[in-house]
Amino acid sequence: MSLKQYTGFTRLTERLHDAIINGKISHAYILEGDTGIDKEAFAKDFVKAILCREEPGYGCDHCRICRKIEHGNYEDMYMVKADDSSLKDAVISGLQADLKNKPAGGDRNIAIICDADTMTVRAQNRLLKTLEEPNAGTVILLLSENTENLLPTILSRCIVLRLGNYTRSLQNQAEEQSFAKELMEIIESGAYFCEIKDKLTKEIKDRKEAFALLDGLERLFRDRLLGGSTGSLRKEQIIRNIAYVEAARRDLLANVNYKYAIRNLVLKIGG
Repeated sequence: MSLKQYTGFTRLTERLHDAIINGKISHAYILEGDTGIDKEAFAKDFVKAILCREEPGYGCDHCRICRKIEHGNYEDMYMVKADDSSLKDAVISGLQADLKNKPAGGDRNIAIICDADTMTVRAQNRLLKTLEEPNAGTVILLLSENTENLLPTILSRCIVLRLGNYTRSLQNQAEEQSFAKELMEIIESGAYFCEIKDKLTKEIKDRKEAFALLDGLERLFRDRLLGGSTGSLRKEQIIRNIAYVEAARRDLLANVNYKYAIRNLVLKIGG
């Protein structure tokens, strides 16, 4: 969608619009936001705003360029994602080779690096060479949940944009909180752990979904705490459970197996 449609994000989108219109686009940005934020969608909409000729600075969302970007088949846009739990050196090397090609559709090559905070140190050091000496017109977008995992040298060469809870992520948040609420009801009913484990196996199939569950649980606990209705839990238990969620998040960021991290969290909460 057009950047103009991010109504809860006006300050950031206007800042990006002004940079595009005034020819002051940086060669590299980090888009940081939690699992519930659709960073990939925002990155594509940002690219539309950069490349759209019908409504530069915002993107019209209906011209040929905008449609191709939305569908991920624009010829000068390259997107890479983590393989398993990390983004490896070979993937970044392949991206660098692509970025050396002369743009076919315009005057810019665009790179979107999903899961950027999972890059190995070797991959980050390789990317650093491109960030230091990018080809003219190149724009690199790094999508990250936790910039603390990125090297200071990477951070220093990028503009960091912290994404809040904009409208496109509201449905995701509702779904996350719905499952978090269902899971807590099962736990509080005194169900056997094997029942809970079966439910988790069915609903949580990868690290991304595990992060989403943590976001939902944390919002659920904070809502209970701030709303004054703690249910069957005492205030001290809710505070402790929030700490457990944060510990599980740190485990996932440290590449602990997501199944182990979530099951360990449930055992702590249920205990």
